[in-house]
Amino acid sequence: MSKKRNESTDVIFSEPIEKKPPRIKATELKKFEPLTANQSKFFEAYRGGDYFTMLCGSAGTGKTFIALYKAIEEVLDRSSSFHRVVIVRSAVQSRDLGFTPGSVEEKMSLYEQPYMQICHTLFGRRDAYDALKECNRIEFISTSFIRGMSFDDAVILVDECQNLTWEELSTIMTRVGYRSKIIFCGDYKQTDLYRNSKDKSGMKKFHEIAKMMNAFTNIEFTTEDIVRSSLVKDFLIAVEKYEKETSV
Repeated sequence: MSKKRNESTDVIFSEPIEKKPPRIKATELKKFEPLTANQSKFFEAYRGGDYFTMLCGSAGTGKTFIALYKAIEEVLDRSSSFHRVVIVRSAVQSRDLGFTPGSVEEKMSLYEQPYMQICHTLFGRRDAYDALKECNRIEFISTSFIRGMSFDDAVILVDECQNLTWEELSTIMTRVGYRSKIIFCGDYKQTDLYRNSKDKSGMKKFHEIAKMMNAFTNIEFTTEDIVRSSLVKDFLIAVEKYEKETSV
């Protein structure tokens, strides 16, 4: 604590100093096994050294969770050549970040909440995400600020990729630097982009181009892979059934 003098009363009082979160240890990371066949496919692909992977499909299937888990596991491994996890996400709900109060950092922190929650589960401590950021093991960035950057020695996790335009997806791919790998996570059915505007998701075009690349691995998750809860699973199966019946 630092000491400060109150001139009006001439009394010395203590002023708290913000504490930094203690460093994360690799041994603190809990072990998780795949819960479904498609989760197992991803674990095998990651272990096999795949450098360009896409996990897409139903909500509640653990796509972001397993992607972030394997990425953190690797960067905490001292024998690994990967030094950090870079999480990339679009602020599509307010693309210019002008609709929410506060600084850019405060606005962007809203989009970091899911990763804070995942890290809490992975390490069993609420400050895990902040501790990883403090030691430069995790970096979060919006597509609004990614142009001109290059990511070396990193595992790049592109989350909610259904909310990205073709220009954003193309820009992200060209940011992949030396000794880096990239994982895309998303669900075509959950896009926040307006269907009737020019600001449409670029996933269809991006996916078709990616399939032409030898380095690309695609894993499609279905309602059978939902692990969030039985209620979520029942709901999404009902939605799928309704959409099939009404599309006829």
